[in-house]
Amino acid sequence: MTDKDNYVMDSELSTTTSNLVGFYSAILTTVITIVTFGLAMTARPISGANCLEGCIEYPYLDTISQFPKDYLWMFSAIVLILVYVTLMASIHSFATRQKKIFSQIGLSFAIVTAVILLSDYFIQFSVIPVSLINGETEGIALLTQYNPHGIFIVLEDLGYIIMSLSFLFMAPVFTNKNRLESTVRWVFIAGFILTIVSLAVISIIYGLERKDRFEVATLSTDWLVLTINGILLSIVFRRQLKAKPQKAT
Repeated sequence: MTDKDNYVMDSELSTTTSNLVGFYSAILTTVITIVTFGLAMTARPISGANCLEGCIEYPYLDTISQFPKDYLWMFSAIVLILVYVTLMASIHSFATRQKKIFSQIGLSFAIVTAVILLSDYFIQFSVIPVSLINGETEGIALLTQYNPHGIFIVLEDLGYIIMSLSFLFMAPVFTNKNRLESTVRWVFIAGFILTIVSLAVISIIYGLERKDRFEVATLSTDWLVLTINGILLSIVFRRQLKAKPQKAT
């Protein structure tokens, strides 16, 4: 067997592996996003713009009774973020050589998103409940998720804005060669547009007092994109696995 044959075989095996990772990460993205959505819906708002009755006020210290119910979705969200980065890496591997500059930027934004959101969620459920239990309440108001203009909400805003940017730069990877890939591309683009439009509209209406309105809007938008494109991308990668292996481009 020549060196050229070995190179072709290695390329085919590498492509198959990346498509397998893409296929399973796409499925997991959809499943875990739906689970996270469900868990988040069980956390009834007790503060912020979406609280209707029985709302708690600053300094948000009477919240330990909400543990662990209001924190369960964060565990699921952490798994989701890790799977999302894996999916973005798979898309980068799937991209043709001339489109890899876009997918590399998209993957970079995905990693930035992961750092922000993983830190935000892990600190929230690791610090806030135990601090309240031990009566260590100094600075809690600024950190707690129940503060609609606190650090937790602001970091979520930033994280999901950057996630939408990762969608935007992954969109050019998918061309118009078939309806499926075209749909994936436009779902990614629509996710970015909806995020930016909601930020602009909410900021214009409420200014600095947007509270958690934008957080709910952008989180819902990005999770919807992950749900839809998780399904579509699983089909894309499945088709790649069934196709006759070809030399890497």
